[in-house]
Amino acid sequence: MLINAYATLASLVAVAQDRLKNEEKGATAVEYGLMVGLIAVVIIAAVTLLGEQLDALFDSVSDELPAAPAATP
Repeated sequence: MLINAYATLASLVAVAQDRLKNEEKGATAVEYGLMVGLIAVVIIAAVTLLGEQLDALFDSVSDELPAAPAATP
């Protein structure tokens, strides 16, 4: 997965460099697509690396919260 993410990031950088060399101005759909792709890669990496720690954190917070009162009809 890490190699695939690196290849995706490298291709995004290559496309961005090519567009900068052409001196085109303005944010187009391609730039927005590159940003969304990069953000998705960062989110996937963060969840992969921190997933177990976040799960443990949410479990500990859930354990500390008081139980909800029973609903009365």
